[in-house]
This record gives sequence, C-alpha cells and structure tokens, in this order.
Amino acid sequence: MSHERHKSLARASLFIRSLPEQHVEQLLSRSVFRHYERGETLFIQDEPAQVIHLVLDGWVKLYRIAPNGAEAVVSVFASGESFGEAVALRGTPYPVSAEAVTPCDLMLVPAAILVQMMKEDPDICVAMLATTFTHLHSLVAQLEQLKAQTGAQRVAEFLLELVPADTDGCTVTLPYDKALIAGKLGMKPESLSRAFSRLKQAGVKIRKNHAEIENIEQLRDYAEDDPAAAWSKT
Repeated sequence: MSHERHKSLARASLFIRSLPEQHVEQLLSRSVFRHYERGETLFIQDEPAQVIHLVLDGWVKLYRIAPNGAEAVVSVFASGESFGEAVALRGTPYPVSAEAVTPCDLMLVPAAILVQMMKEDPDICVAMLATTFTHLHSLVAQLEQLKAQTGAQRVAEFLLELVPADTDGCTVTLPYDKALIAGKLGMKPESLSRAFSRLKQAGVKIRKNHAEIENIEQLRDYAEDDPAAAWSKT
C-alpha cells in the first residue's frame, strides 16, 4: 500500500478527523506506517505503551490470557478504528496483548509526540476526549448486548454491521474465523454454532465463511426484538 494511500485512510478515521486541521499533516508525517501479517503480534500484555495504534486496513484483536491458559478476546478493531490512547498517553503498560487476525496495515502514533502537541494546543485534548468517548460508548453497547440480547441476536447484530448500505438481501463474508467471532461476542464456539442455526428462522444461511442474508429488515427486526417480551404475554 502506498504512503499516500496510508495517509488518505488515516485522514478518514475518527482519531485524525477529530484533530484540528493545522496539526493533521504534522502528526501524519511523524507517525510510522507498518504492515503486519496474520498471526503477527503487535504488542504483549504488560509491555510499556509508547504508541497509539490506528488500523488502516484489516482486523486486529486485543486479548488476555487467563490463569488457566484460556484466551479471552477483549475487542476486535477494524479499519478506521484506533486503540491504546489512554495507556499510551499515560505511559502505563498495555493491559492486553494485540495480534493481527488478518493481514493488516496500521499507523503507529508516538505518544510522546502527541503529548507535546497537546501541551502546545489544548484543542487537541478535546479531540482525544472525543475519541475516548467513542471507546466508552462502544463498551457500553457491548455490555448492553451481553445483558439484553440472546446469543443469536448478538450474532445478528454482528452480521448487520457487515452488510453494505442500501441492500435488501446479500451474502457477506465472515471477516475472521468463527472462534474469534465467538470470543468477540462473549460466546463459546459451540454456542455460536447454535446461534447460527437459530438465525435460519430470520432468513440467514451459513455456508463455510459466508452468511447468506435473505432479508436485511427481517434480520434487523430479529436483532431488535425484546427477548423478555414473551414473559409478559398471557
């Protein structure tokens, strides 16, 4: 991927769009652009956080290893999303590890440079707050999903995020393996398989790494249906 293409993708991200325009080119020119192959480690838990990561293309997972050796997926980030702002700006260790789950391109923003820019122009601090708020909103949405939706509904929401705009029905490609999808949605792999089976009633057929969605609105209605409604029926 060309350097100019990298910069164009970076400019489209919330992280860069939130910055005052006069500082954008300076930050882009002082950042590092890197390519990672699938399975390559970006950083490991407890490593000192010195850069902020911005995904330009591909998918990256954040995870922790439990005492029993099991992997717990904390989050998965796609193109245009950033992570590690809080720990990098504070200079504290990463609380998680990060791995490329597909071939991907990232922009690494040195935290020391950003901190210096924030001292020179407080408006950059406001931009960082906007990015932090987005992360918080995402965490609240994930918590709401876990509390209020069934496993099949969480899978339906996941599939809807992959659907292109202005379509009635389509086939989408699952962006990464099913074990990771299960981890992202707070499920076990066997629970994901059962959820896929339940989605047949919503017009979804899973064929290897593809999901055939017969009717987008039907799937959206299924995802938004209140699981508790049945308890109030007499």
